[in-house]
Amino acid sequence: MSLQNTEVKNRLVGIYEKAINNKFSLEEKILIAKAAGYDFMEFSVDESDERLNRIYWNNEQIAAVQELLVKHKFNFNSMTLSGHRKYPFGSKNPEIRAKAMEIMEKAIILAKKLGIRTVQLAGYDVYYEEGDEETRSFFIEGIKKAVKLASKHSVCLAFEIMDTRFMGTNTRALTYINMINSPYLQIYPDLGNIYQWANKTDLYNEFEIAKNHLVAFHFKDTIPGKFRDTPFGTGTVDFPYMLNILKKLELNQPIMIEMWSLNKPDESKDEAIKYIADAYEFYNKQWELVGGDN
Repeated sequence: MSLQNTEVKNRLVGIYEKAINNKFSLEEKILIAKAAGYDFMEFSVDESDERLNRIYWNNEQIAAVQELLVKHKFNFNSMTLSGHRKYPFGSKNPEIRAKAMEIMEKAIILAKKLGIRTVQLAGYDVYYEEGDEETRSFFIEGIKKAVKLASKHSVCLAFEIMDTRFMGTNTRALTYINMINSPYLQIYPDLGNIYQWANKTDLYNEFEIAKNHLVAFHFKDTIPGKFRDTPFGTGTVDFPYMLNILKKLELNQPIMIEMWSLNKPDESKDEAIKYIADAYEFYNKQWELVGGDN
């Protein structure tokens, strides 16, 4: 597969699949992302029946998506596996834990077939249940099994730095990274989430201490207590400050712009392109404020 712009750019920049109106087909989403200038799209396997069922695609369905990626010289690069919010590793219900492992194995195999290098895991022991030491213990047990599956298939798993204290900073994630100690379990920081959980003066250290475990970054605006659907420029994240940390530490891993489509039924393709192109423009302006991404 030919990947565009890889030889001239310091960093690849992607867009979240859910930033593009879900009324469009996967091929249309790819074309919209390309038209807006993105290098890749982060593939979503969330807790909705529609997207969670992707892990059960048959070989013909997978081949059709493979052909789209080759046809349009595009890639997914990473997968957001948020389906574990509904079926978490830490659940006290053994049937839910078994479902979590089934989802994990099938997601890893799907990722391998689609050329996805990183499967991003939600850093929750449980989401809809109350967490305690037992849920944490189940979570650790599940992650250990997941990492064995990932290493078997040479697919990297990475914890997203989340919207809860459980894994709201790189150092909190490192507790589990160091415990499991595998090259197939790493960290995928969300710049907007970690900005709200860590003290600003600690942020450089948060990235420096974890720098050898970071596989990519989410670029998202947030406000205290609100971790999604904040339009860029209206939140409290000091993006130049955050990007300057990446620059000082020479971290050129991919950045994925995380945002959500309003899914307006009458939205045109041109409007969908503009929606994510405007976000890309905002992103580039933040880099300009620190002298560029180089």
